[in-house]
Amino acid sequence: MTQADVGGDGAVDVPRMDKVPERPRHRMVDRVAAIMELVARSGSGLTLTAVAKALEAPISSTQGLLNGLVAVGYLDERNRVYTLGTAPYLLNVIAGRPPVTSVSRDQLLALHAETGLTTALSTDVGDGLFYVDHVSNDPHYSYIAENRLRRSLLRTSSGWLLLADREKRDIWAYLNARPSAESEFVDRFLDSLEELRETGVCTAPGVAVDGGDGVSVALRERGRTIATVGVIAARDLIVERSEELARICLRHATEWGLR
Repeated sequence: MTQADVGGDGAVDVPRMDKVPERPRHRMVDRVAAIMELVARSGSGLTLTAVAKALEAPISSTQGLLNGLVAVGYLDERNRVYTLGTAPYLLNVIAGRPPVTSVSRDQLLALHAETGLTTALSTDVGDGLFYVDHVSNDPHYSYIAENRLRRSLLRTSSGWLLLADREKRDIWAYLNARPSAESEFVDRFLDSLEELRETGVCTAPGVAVDGGDGVSVALRERGRTIATVGVIAARDLIVERSEELARICLRHATEWGLR
């Protein structure tokens, strides 16, 4: 990959991939993010002691963070149990970005019925991919979806689309942080990057670790990819039906008004 020259019209350089460092992490931000995820996953909430134990952090400093998060509405506290507050939801509403939840269960069921394959609505959080909702008869994918397990952006068709939509600086930083064992997948993703950004479709990239593969399409609002919808199955079946599945997914996404 070459670095673009700055032209006389003042065009901004795209930084070279090998020159862009990973975004620096911040210990306090990491801890706050961990608290939010722990509480969200708990279902019924967590006590101060439980949060501190999970973080392997002192109770005193954990208490300060929890108090601060309650104060700004990110957490609620009732009877010394912390649950997720309304602020995270409100921020997405303020930003005009609730459309992931606007894809109904009936819409996913319709896509599943037409394809006969596992159907998943996916989004990214940080460097991970999560299934927001799914319809499947396959216990493997049901387990991943129902337990909100984190998947790799680089090893899924949905992840490729979500990664491709990021700022290039963030794409390069993410790819630079991949282990050397994934260098082949990094190269393949880069070869497909411009097509992914242009079409919003990813068909059978062949990068999954479990022998599966997928066809995914980007769900877009105001030109931004806010989620993906796709179908997942054994790789040979996905490869055989990739063009048909892409057409079906695109048609459904268009009908939902998210293309």
